Amino acid sequence: MQEFGLSHISLLLTLGTPHLPPPKDVPGVIDQTRGLLDYVDKYCSKAVYTPQLKYVCVAGRYIKGARVFGNSNPNIEAIVPSDSSQLVPEAAIMNTATASPPNPTLRARFVGQGYKQVCGQADVWGDGIVPEVSAHLEGALNICFDGVYHSPVGSDDATRPWYGSPHVLEQWVEYLLN
Repeated sequence: MQEFGLSHISLLLTLGTPHLPPPKDVPGVIDQTRGLLDYVDKYCSKAVYTPQLKYVCVAGRYIKGARVFGNSNPNIEAIVPSDSSQLVPEAAIMNTATASPPNPTLRARFVGQGYKQVCGQADVWGDGIVPEVSAHLEGALNICFDGVYHSPVGSDDATRPWYGSPHVLEQWVEYLLN
């Protein structure tokens, strides 16, 4: 930061911030930052936690995402056309897997699709918006809080706390004060 004349900065503290660009080789992933995180990754210096310059990345583990179709590589036994007279052909796909995976909720599948846009994977933990793996930086002090949601919108200090809820804030505010 000295190259920008900002040598008086001593701390970067982020709360549920995605730091890494999404992978380019995953089908269905669209870079929501339109290249901004690629630029930062390429041109900005990496995080190095030192007494003079501290990087603290706080992430939440509120909900684990899920893939839309549970198993992204199903074992297909048969594809059976249901009605050839329709404009859009329909088919029934039968999965031959012997173990039945637990059924994720619609919410977990929805959240998983958001996570996939950020890190390329749907079935990871995160704060409901940003996956934990994307909210951490190599070289930083990375902290994760269980049960913490991303936003104050829809939050509830007792059952759905966010980073700014009093009992969560008490756990990370010390890094701002010291």
